[in-house]
Amino acid sequence: MSVTRLAGIDIGTLTCRLLIADIPPAGRLRELRSERRILRLGEGVDQTKRLHPGAVERVVHCLKEWREVIDSYRVDACAAVATSAVRDAANRDEFLEWVRREAGLDVEIISGDEEARRTLLGIRSGLPAGVAELLALDIGGGSTEFILDRPGRQPIVRSIDIGVVRLCERLLCHDPPTMDEVCRAREWVRRETEVTIAGMPRSAGVTFVGAAGTITSLAAIAQKLPCYEPARIHNYTLRLETVKDLEQDLLSRTKAGRLGLPGLEKGREEVIAAGAVIIRTVMETLRASECLVSDLGLREGILLNLAACLHAGPAQQQLLGDCP
Repeated sequence: MSVTRLAGIDIGTLTCRLLIADIPPAGRLRELRSERRILRLGEGVDQTKRLHPGAVERVVHCLKEWREVIDSYRVDACAAVATSAVRDAANRDEFLEWVRREAGLDVEIISGDEEARRTLLGIRSGLPAGVAELLALDIGGGSTEFILDRPGRQPIVRSIDIGVVRLCERLLCHDPPTMDEVCRAREWVRRETEVTIAGMPRSAGVTFVGAAGTITSLAAIAQKLPCYEPARIHNYTLRLETVKDLEQDLLSRTKAGRLGLPGLEKGREEVIAAGAVIIRTVMETLRASECLVSDLGLREGILLNLAACLHAGPAQQQLLGDCP
């Protein structure tokens, strides 16, 4: 069986991500090209339940550029998925049609559970040896997923409608946020987390793993990285005490004051404090003293799922879930 070249696009509430990679019959993804852009498609969706025309235009323009990039790599197949913001939007069908017409891409809207399943594929593909049972946290712009994965058992997935964009727009309104806003945000996250994990049977040896932009950004800030270095972020251990220090520093600054912080990607300065509030509160609620950071997640999972679908028969495709 020859190497398969695939492209995947993750259209998130805050960030859009592209990955083009070769997948050999046995082995890990060989990345050929990756890009991410903070485009905030979910701007205002929490209040209006509609995708804003300006946000849609930003995303469609980006996808048109990426379509040309994908074509230049002569990929065998391509998959594009949309998550929380598009799931929640009343005008999602118009968005899908515009993307199809302008960028030539058929976008799949995936549920929170399916988002978590593919994220887990990506996380599992890059874990260090010896990690068996894990509880993964994927903080997005509009939602956060909890994924409990134990060897030999079906993963348990829970999704809550709290993400960094939603938290900023609903509660953290001042710049910087007031103490009352932060307390209400922590209480909301704590309450939803407690309900979410109530039925999750976790052993003492479970590894807590964090994925996606908030957690990888905090790992980069903690190390004061002048530029994003995946090798130094992937499998980095982020300790609760470090998260607390970062949260306090970020909450004490205005958005403008966060610009230029080593490790903080431009465009994330408005939402990174909300992300720090979420992970700190989750870790305290779980009584987790540290978090193993994964630089792999949904984007890689999209490709691994697509590869499995391409090489599976009809019966196996049903077991895999949604196949393009």
